[in-house]
Amino acid sequence: MPAYGFAHLRSRRDHSDIIEYLERIQATLDPFAGRFVIHGQPVEVVEGAWPGSMVLIEFPGLAEARAWYDSPAYRAILHLRTDHVEGDLVLIEGVGPNYDPAERARKLRSEGGRER
Repeated sequence: MPAYGFAHLRSRRDHSDIIEYLERIQATLDPFAGRFVIHGQPVEVVEGAWPGSMVLIEFPGLAEARAWYDSPAYRAILHLRTDHVEGDLVLIEGVGPNYDPAERARKLRSEGGRER
């Protein structure tokens, strides 16, 4: 099942380190079959507020996403981003192609409306 690295980047300071990070990140993703799905495009906010931008990287599974984040190659460049960009990064497993939200609702209903 696919997994994702999702980053919400709220503020950034332009710096040459960011350019170096961008130049080097793909090489850290390649061994784990990671690929950018979203990379900082402007958002159209239709509900609420969304300060900043987002990045979404897809991996074949959560194991590959974790291995990429913990890899020596990524750890070597991580500071280039975190020193100049305020934000959050989460790793999350996606849903499969046959995901049915109504099935989730049935499960929640049968558990008395408690989500786990």
